[in-house]
Amino acid sequence: MSKISIRFFDDHEVRAIWDEENNKWWFSVVDIIGILNEEDDYTKVRNYWKYLKTKLNKEGNKLVSDTNQLKLSAPDGKKYLTDTLDSDGVIALAKQFPNNKAMKFLDWFTYSDNSIDGQSKKKAYSFFESNLINEAEIGTTKSLQQIHAYIFGGLYDFAGKIRQKNISKDGFQFAVAHFLGNTLKQIEHMPENTFEEIVDKYVEMNIAHPFMEGNGRSARIWLDLILKKRLKKCVDWSKISKNDYLNAMVKSPSNSTILKNVLKNALTDEINSREMFMKGIDYSYYYEAIY
Repeated sequence: MSKISIRFFDDHEVRAIWDEENNKWWFSVVDIIGILNEEDDYTKVRNYWKYLKTKLNKEGNKLVSDTNQLKLSAPDGKKYLTDTLDSDGVIALAKQFPNNKAMKFLDWFTYSDNSIDGQSKKKAYSFFESNLINEAEIGTTKSLQQIHAYIFGGLYDFAGKIRQKNISKDGFQFAVAHFLGNTLKQIEHMPENTFEEIVDKYVEMNIAHPFMEGNGRSARIWLDLILKKRLKKCVDWSKISKNDYLNAMVKSPSNSTILKNVLKNALTDEINSREMFMKGIDYSYYYEAIY
């Protein structure tokens, strides 16, 4: 039970833990019930689960017996034994809630892992065990290309390839493709000895946006590898809300102070923690999600 994951549905967390022996994920029941009942009060959600368990047992439904108690991290940072269900159990549980929210949840839960995002996320998880995690050439364009190629290889034909077209987002024009090669060389030679220098380099790489798609997810791993090598630190992305991160990134081309404060407050020395890396991937993909 070493891999930890946090999935996001309509900005709500669904905690999960990987079962190495049985090769499957187990998902938090209370998280799912909270979503299906559109209830944020943990006590109310837990009480409803107690009621539902009693009801299902009386009906002879085996769903309750299929639950597995595993330790999952709570908002207070501590781990508690929590009822979990595997994928089949989650689907059976959702069917106990015949409403539009349940249908939407099932669509998300059933098909998300088969999407490009779902498949690339699986590759991103495995990056922790890859040789690239200890890549000596940290902070270069080549290392960022390798990360991108690893995550999106077989999913995009441009995986790991520097874009040849101009792109923009929400009215912001990223680096002009014609000059992108020179721009990336300049970024590559930027110093990365202090936290401030590393974030400045990250900001410039974000402005360059070297790939047609998947820049943010690749660059956040790239940033953590630089921090790990230079400062023996990485970012605990679970401490940074989606809105805070996106707002800081929008402002960073003209003022990187907000981003530096957001990232600095989330630094950790748990650079070799698989759980920290997995949570980072989950939040990284969450930042990019559009509902």
